[in-house]
Amino acid sequence: MRLRQMAWAAVVAGVTTLEAEEPDSMSARYFDLDEVVVTGVRVPKLLKDTPVQTRLITAKEIERSDATDIQDLLTQEMPGLEFTYAMNQQTHLNFNGQCGQSVLFLVDGERMAGETMDDVDFSRLTMSNVDHIEIVKGASSALYGSNAGGGVINIITRKAVKALRAAADARLGRHGDRRYNLSLTTRRGCLSNVLTGHYHTTDNYDVESAAEPVTRVVTTIYGNRVANVNEQLTYAPSDGLKLTARAGFFYRQLKRVEDTPERYRDYTAGLRGEWLMTENDVLNVAYAFDQYDKSDYRRISGLDVRSYSNVNNSVRALYSHTFDDSRILTAGADFMHDYMLNTKLSEPRRSQNSADAFVQYDRIMGEKWEAVGALRYDYFSDGGMSRVTPKLSVRYRPRHNINIRAGYGMGFRAPTLKEKYYDFDMAGIWIVRGNPSLKPESSHNFTLSADYTESNYHITVSGYYNDIRDRIATGVPYCLTDNSRQLYLDYVNLRHYTVAGCEAALKARWTNGLSASLTYAYTAERLAEDRDGNTINNQYIPARPHSLTARADWDRTFAEGYALTVSLNGRVLSGVSNVEYRDYYDIAAGTVRVDYPAYTLWRLAVSQTLSRYVKISLTVDNLFNYKPKYYYLNCPLTDGTAFMAGVSVDLY
Repeated sequence: MRLRQMAWAAVVAGVTTLEAEEPDSMSARYFDLDEVVVTGVRVPKLLKDTPVQTRLITAKEIERSDATDIQDLLTQEMPGLEFTYAMNQQTHLNFNGQCGQSVLFLVDGERMAGETMDDVDFSRLTMSNVDHIEIVKGASSALYGSNAGGGVINIITRKAVKALRAAADARLGRHGDRRYNLSLTTRRGCLSNVLTGHYHTTDNYDVESAAEPVTRVVTTIYGNRVANVNEQLTYAPSDGLKLTARAGFFYRQLKRVEDTPERYRDYTAGLRGEWLMTENDVLNVAYAFDQYDKSDYRRISGLDVRSYSNVNNSVRALYSHTFDDSRILTAGADFMHDYMLNTKLSEPRRSQNSADAFVQYDRIMGEKWEAVGALRYDYFSDGGMSRVTPKLSVRYRPRHNINIRAGYGMGFRAPTLKEKYYDFDMAGIWIVRGNPSLKPESSHNFTLSADYTESNYHITVSGYYNDIRDRIATGVPYCLTDNSRQLYLDYVNLRHYTVAGCEAALKARWTNGLSASLTYAYTAERLAEDRDGNTINNQYIPARPHSLTARADWDRTFAEGYALTVSLNGRVLSGVSNVEYRDYYDIAAGTVRVDYPAYTLWRLAVSQTLSRYVKISLTVDNLFNYKPKYYYLNCPLTDGTAFMAGVSVDLY
């Protein structure tokens, strides 16, 4: 069976690695280059062979990070990325200068409903059942949506590989931090099942800034209570057929006001079929349901008042035909019905349909060249917006251990229902209003990268340039009349916005159990203007131009049943400046430049495997006891060093 069919068979069977018979196979295994990835082109490929540059976070890296959710993990692993906070500490993502509405988060290739301040609810994405994560920057992911101009982050969940496995872990830390995970996987004959549960809670606590802050500061850091249960049942009657059913429930409670805690719920379900029809033909079909709700629980009356509900029903199909080892044709389509109940809209109930169709051609030209070209058509019923967007990715391998990749992707993002129909008073500061006349965003996205693997070392250098027209954002606040003090803030199209950057990464792994990585990222944004030429006061804090992540791990088995792992990781972020209003309630007071300082955070973790069943871990977070002088909205919400202790038990 040819390598590509082997990759498809591996995916259908739930296997995520596939060793290739190459001269550098040992180095490839060192750096996980023999992992199968799918996000870039929706066709399973070895990581070293994919023409679209893909960042892989493996199961081992996730385990070593001891991350609770996707925010915790990406903060440790990705430079050029920062989570900041908007009003009421709603979490906001800045990913290489792109905001959350331009980054597509997927779970096993499926989209998520619901958002807050343009971002998904990151606490939904817990790490308790994640096998690996695939990250593609920019609009290069040809078939996952042109609207993902900032990139795609695809979270791949675990599959059952053993007849029976039960695992549980617990972790305790400061401020009432308690985390519990439970998983049960079974595999017998053609049936397999994965059941996972997650519970995490932290308390509110107060922080204090120095005198005379320049802009808004945080005084209370809000905790959460999160519960998450997921079930996945798989039926594989043959090597070429797999049917999967899944269901999940998520609950989060946040207490900003003691008598009126906020509640967030999500209900998700889906069916998926993967059929290896012949050695040359593969068909995938899927249905997905996702409902994300927000409500306020009024303790005195006992009422749970829902103010927001986003429901997505989607169906999709993907067909791939392999002509030979050098040519693959992929085609597919998606349809989604999007319903929204939001009391902050001009009409609380809104809905729209969206559809897309795409075709991709993958051609390998000899031992050195591969090119993938694609066309995608998107349609949105609200406003009848549509666009055809092309994609092109090329991989050149001058030697067996060198890869050079270049890509171009045209982006297209239609305005959301919220951006078109918002109408609400934001805490008495201004009235935020949607704009039904918004134009869709369009962008040109270019990427270039090179990677080199030799013995114990792997080096990657990459760069990108994104040119965005008609970017959708909030504009300049204004008054309707000269004597009015009521401010309005409309959604507008920014005339021109560009962001460019580069990244360099070095990984090393030695036979003595020591491994290390160092990654540096540079991001440069160009200030945007609206169509009237007004300079926009960025609704979010801009990207920090320089950032760096570092990691060192040491593994050693001393005797049968006892092993020790020591991990040190940290990140360094440069300072950044932003022009903001002195007083959001009185824009006549003018603006002021706010300098947000540089900072660095480090984490040390030690874990001991006492037997094949028990592992004990001790973690020191914020190792050097960093405390912000001012708790601004883009500073790390930490009040110093935190100690955490955990234990995990595996039963086979």
